[in-house]
Amino acid sequence: MSRNAKINLVLLALVAALAVLPLALGLGDDKDEPFTGSDGQAQSAIAEDHPDYEPWFSPLYTPPSGEIESGLFSLQAALGAGVLAYYFGLRRGRRQGEERARTAAAGPADPTAGRD
Repeated sequence: MSRNAKINLVLLALVAALAVLPLALGLGDDKDEPFTGSDGQAQSAIAEDHPDYEPWFSPLYTPPSGEIESGLFSLQAALGAGVLAYYFGLRRGRRQGEERARTAAAGPADPTAGRD
């Protein structure tokens, strides 16, 4: 096994451990919902500090359930990842095309190539 493959396996194991250990050890802050989002934590902190606080704005659309909200968030993340992947792929393709055009314009490396 090559050195790069070993490094990749170690990094993969570390990422898996970072994802699994907090869940397995129950390291969340709140015992009811240990891994709530920052929005929920901010709301509870504001409610504790200022009980008479009223929000300035209300959401334009409130999904009927948490599953739909999670699905919409996942869709948003997938669309963002797709846009980024398209952009980086386009840049790489342009760079490769420019390199090919430069090598084609420079001509063959061996001037006797192609002569019989």
